[in-house]
Amino acid sequence: MDMRKISEEADFRESIGGDRLTVAVFKATWCKDCHFMDPFMPSVEAAYADKLTLVEIDRDEMPDLCEELNILGIPSFIAFKNGQELVRFVSKLRKTREEIEQFLDRAIAVAGALSPSV
Repeated sequence: MDMRKISEEADFRESIGGDRLTVAVFKATWCKDCHFMDPFMPSVEAAYADKLTLVEIDRDEMPDLCEELNILGIPSFIAFKNGQELVRFVSKLRKTREEIEQFLDRAIAVAGALSPSV
């Protein structure tokens, strides 16, 4: 399972604009800590597929968007729902699978708190 890669701003706005929890993963081809995640991200994505959508953004392809979102360190994760940012996991540090899963769990909890299921 490969994360969908977004390289157009309109595509990004559309993907985060829906009711489904969407987590944008900001990376770059030269970023070693981003490649560190490559082996385990497909299984993370598969494990969370029923709860959220992961999309990948290359920081170098969309610098204006990253500036607008204040993405300083990569890899970075930002969770969105209905076009609104819910939570972010943004730092220059390498991220372990456990840390990423903890962030995704937190994003799911925040999204759930915002829209209680009837």
